[in-house]
Amino acid sequence: MPRYKMVVEYDGTPYVGWQRQENGHSVQAAVEAAILSLTSETVVIRGAGRTDSGVHALGQVIHADLSREWAPFKLRNALNAHLMMASEKVSIIDINRVSDDFDARFSALRRHYLYRIISRRAPLAIEAKRAWWVSKDLDHEAMHAAAQMLVGHHDFTTFRSAHCQAASPIRTLDRLDVTRQGELIEIRASAQSFLHNQIRSFAGTLKLAGEGKMSPQDVRAALEARSRAACGPVAPPEGLYFMQVDYPDQPG
Repeated sequence: MPRYKMVVEYDGTPYVGWQRQENGHSVQAAVEAAILSLTSETVVIRGAGRTDSGVHALGQVIHADLSREWAPFKLRNALNAHLMMASEKVSIIDINRVSDDFDARFSALRRHYLYRIISRRAPLAIEAKRAWWVSKDLDHEAMHAAAQMLVGHHDFTTFRSAHCQAASPIRTLDRLDVTRQGELIEIRASAQSFLHNQIRSFAGTLKLAGEGKMSPQDVRAALEARSRAACGPVAPPEGLYFMQVDYPDQPG
């Protein structure tokens, strides 16, 4: 059966998350329903990573095995037509035919996420559900300095959800950068893999650093405490974006 790699964009607001669940509509179910509608095949797709309810994606990657060969651009256009007819907030950006040993999850070398904060007094209108509104002014340079305490190979128990199913809390964080342009503060994180709620936990803790409530040394101490109680508040999901996945053959 031919295998297809698909790059998927979605607005996570109306979904219970990426993974199919019994308590609501998921992005995975939306894509599988589009495949069923187009091909009459019941296909289970695999994603490069799970996203929670309200989390967005510009570059989620999935793979699907279909019973017949498709020209990738025709498959992309047809699936998008079915997604639009179903009023889904999901778009297939790109499709490529890949080898049978490609796996969207296990072949991934690195995953890239973005967390967006808008720091201003006025509430959000256009950006509502697209960023975390923080009414206080934040020092992004202090946030970046604190973020560097977390880069590297560590036990990230402090920044891991109590419901995380990963076998180990140990991960290698390749990048955690904080930049600012006007009201917009961006936190960019890169690693081979992340723990459940890890980036949102980072964002909540770095916000405290931006308010002057935690120093870089405090953030380092929180990491070394290996205790969820040492973590700042978990940032809301609407600021988080799954941006890109790198694979051995090419980025993205």
